[in-house]
Amino acid sequence: MFQPLSNVAENRGFIYRASYVPYEGMTEDLPIPAHGDELPCSYVRAWAEDKYRLLYLYDKLFSRGIKNKWTHRVYIDLFSGPGQALVQGSGKLLWGSPILALSVQDKFDKYIFCDSSASYVDALKKRVGLLFPTIDVSYVVGDCNEKVEEVCRHIPKASKDNTVLSFCFVDPFNLRVKFSTIRRIADYFVDFLVLLAFHMDANRNVRSLHEPKKSKN
Repeated sequence: MFQPLSNVAENRGFIYRASYVPYEGMTEDLPIPAHGDELPCSYVRAWAEDKYRLLYLYDKLFSRGIKNKWTHRVYIDLFSGPGQALVQGSGKLLWGSPILALSVQDKFDKYIFCDSSASYVDALKKRVGLLFPTIDVSYVVGDCNEKVEEVCRHIPKASKDNTVLSFCFVDPFNLRVKFSTIRRIADYFVDFLVLLAFHMDANRNVRSLHEPKKSKN
């Protein structure tokens, strides 16, 4: 199902650059919203659909693969967003990473969603409450770097008879996530999937260092 790394490097299938080429070998079905609502949504580029499709596949493989090996499976999303995204240019609606994680057949036992936007968290709460009213979900409002201890408090305590494995998804829109945040969560038994915006935020900041500052006058 996945291309070898050598082919990916050659074909630039799922490597996001300015001249993006979609990975045509990916056929995983992706849940799509039947219609929009009046709640806030985030705005994404067309390549986000492939990103969400791969994430949804990974969510399913992870939750299914460990369901009989750990007492509690925890899903953590440090940049959850509002749960629904709008593709710029096409107007197509997509479920965000929290709703995709909640949609897997072998659901996690606990979900922890964090976002710096209070309006996004409020919208996500309403969507989750409507679609998955019985699921155990905790919400953290604020920058994950500043709220990491609160995030950790929501992770169930592990013991010899109560094993806990978490999957932490980290998908910031910029490079603001700190290694100390990752290190703190890694004190638990955690698998990470971290996406870094090297070709967006990093390049944007590099250019700002080399270009002369423009006067505001």
